[in-house]
Amino acid sequence: MLKFEELKNFLDEKADQYNHPDFIENDPIQIPHRFSLKQDIEIAGFLAATISWGNRKSIIKSAEKMLDIMGNSPYDFVLNHSDKDVKEIRDKSIHRTFNGEDFTYFIKQFNRIYKENESLEGLFKVNAPETNFQNAIERFRSSFLETEKHRSHKHVSSPYKNSSAKRIIMFLRWMVRKDKRGVDFGIWENIDQKYLSVPLDVHTGNISRKLGLISRTQNDWKTVEELDFTIRKFDGNDPAKYDFALFGLGVTKELF
Repeated sequence: MLKFEELKNFLDEKADQYNHPDFIENDPIQIPHRFSLKQDIEIAGFLAATISWGNRKSIIKSAEKMLDIMGNSPYDFVLNHSDKDVKEIRDKSIHRTFNGEDFTYFIKQFNRIYKENESLEGLFKVNAPETNFQNAIERFRSSFLETEKHRSHKHVSSPYKNSSAKRIIMFLRWMVRKDKRGVDFGIWENIDQKYLSVPLDVHTGNISRKLGLISRTQNDWKTVEELDFTIRKFDGNDPAKYDFALFGLGVTKELF
């Protein structure tokens, strides 16, 4: 097992290597990178993150399908679509279990939220003494999903139900993390990136166990917090940069 200093240097080096514009091309983050308007970036980013499971090529293809349906102007479509536009989407297949009905539900919710808010940022505010996004995600869930039950609720994970909420955590990294590398957007200026976590999935979980960063065997919210505790010792101001390191190590299978 690597000593603390060696492990920190190793992960810093890997984060540096993968946090590079080349990363964008094969990653779902390329979808919001097609836009410059803040609201377009938020909507395209949220939709791309929501369907981010499975093969990355097929995620990007499915996200492109959604952009096409929205005339490649997500914000304008969300605000100004007609009933007919939405009706036509309902029966379409989008991505695995995320179907046309889910997509129309998301459009409807976005329409309501953007009529009341200029940006999604305020819905994810972290309040003292919170140390991560657990409560913020739940506050967002209740404002985005409202109370009526709908099949789409399963597509917005709940940390209160011990989900690792990988896709929302990834979306938050895109919006909040600020550096000069050009991968993450950092357009939410009022939320501190120190609250970010590493999106936890099978790959980042396995790599983290291999490196001794976590000991829990499940990939759930408790494990997200266990990983937080460890990586924030390496860099308390920018813990989510280690997502690049763990992701890169997963893709290259360097440790296996």
